Amino acid sequence: MESNHIQNLYQACCKTPLLWKGNAVLDVMQLEFPTDQHSIFLRKLERQLRLGQLAEQFVFNALELCDTIELLAENIQIQKGKQTLGELDVLMTLDEKPIHLEIVYKFYVHDIAAGTSEIERWVGPNRKDSLSEKLKKLGDKQLPLLYSNDCKNTLAQLNLDHLNFEQHILFKAQLFVPYQQTVNFEHLNEACVYGFYINVIQLEEFTDCQFYVPAKIDWFLNPNDNVDWLNYSSFKMAVNVYLENKQSPLFWMKNKTDELTKGFLVWW
Repeated sequence: MESNHIQNLYQACCKTPLLWKGNAVLDVMQLEFPTDQHSIFLRKLERQLRLGQLAEQFVFNALELCDTIELLAENIQIQKGKQTLGELDVLMTLDEKPIHLEIVYKFYVHDIAAGTSEIERWVGPNRKDSLSEKLKKLGDKQLPLLYSNDCKNTLAQLNLDHLNFEQHILFKAQLFVPYQQTVNFEHLNEACVYGFYINVIQLEEFTDCQFYVPAKIDWFLNPNDNVDWLNYSSFKMAVNVYLENKQSPLFWMKNKTDELTKGFLVWW
């Protein structure tokens, strides 16, 4: 991956807002720390990473560059015999206070049919996951792992068992609302809305627009004009393979006045 490309991805990830403030959703505080002055990604990537893994590396880099933070360990595997029970994302200190941090970066669309509460209505673009499922996993499995006996053994091996870790999360997300519909925000951060989503029938309203389908690694980015745009018919052909496989592609769109937008074309 070219250096300029990785820097653009890093800066886009850093600028993505937290999905909520404080402990408005989980009874665990979001970690807020300044990232705006740390605009250079300095780490070496040894292999190709999935989007979530790359987001982790970006956060690790930003944490490392913060004067008040010291990273103690990252991606700590907790095992019981040969079985891996889970992983702690980061053990660190902030102003010398020990913290266990879990990192999450997600893309969700708002589906009013998915539930009755604000949280339940945010689901993955392919409907395979949801915000409520992720919060349950954090609350029931990932965060309690720190207090397990098997984790205590691992902390002892790392000479960190004397520290009393406070738990925080860093949950960033890009949200996409139904096209031309209003969504009310109560607990979540409306600044996380990056665009809209449409289905195949609604796509017919955009026949005079141009489109681009970014690689998944580029989902972090805001649309820019420096890409090879597809006309409507070419775009329909290009996304057909996604839709047939029940995948919802993310796309950039440019209208007749050169306005750029970002969205998902959902298969459902």
